[in-house]
Amino acid sequence: MKIRAYPEMYLNHAQAALGDAFDYAVNTCGLSGEDFANMLANGSVGQRIETGDPACVAGKSGIELAGDVIHEATGKTQFPPPHERMERSREYWIGWAAAYYQWFSNRRFSELLQALPYQDMERLYPTLHEADLSKFVEIADRRVREVFHETNLKRIRTLVGCTQAELAERSGVGLRSIQMYEQRQKEINKAGAETVYRLARSLGCSVEDLLEK
Repeated sequence: MKIRAYPEMYLNHAQAALGDAFDYAVNTCGLSGEDFANMLANGSVGQRIETGDPACVAGKSGIELAGDVIHEATGKTQFPPPHERMERSREYWIGWAAAYYQWFSNRRFSELLQALPYQDMERLYPTLHEADLSKFVEIADRRVREVFHETNLKRIRTLVGCTQAELAERSGVGLRSIQMYEQRQKEINKAGAETVYRLARSLGCSVEDLLEK
């Protein structure tokens, strides 16, 4: 079972809220998509979504999220009323897809934007906005893995806030072995099944989550 910051039951709301936030920030407030994306990624609202804060993933509308993001970044407190939207905009799709990828991968928004900048997501819109989201996830994941070379073991260990020494103590796997797996001096895919199982159990994830593609 993959580690998630929040239950799947809240995912649709989180996606719709972030889609509305991008649409409102760009098409009503007049911000560039790149600027708003950076505000989200570098501010507390993005961090609260990443950690599954119920107020952000289920308790606020997209307009409220956008207002919080903009206020934190600029100090602005007055915002125009939202426009009625008849159909999903390009900006809505970008926020909607980014929210899904963040939930699916447990990556930070800043990592997604570093690997797949806002302008690149705009270029993907014409061909992917009607496709299954797995297509976006495949492209985003490939780009992220090209930029961030850490192993799944290190990424998940860091995500759960566990040090190498703590993981060694919990799992019974030697500290040096954990270090070598994370540094790719040893391949975790070739580790014994019991070793990988112990690591996965200690981290609360599945064995498959730790294996490298």
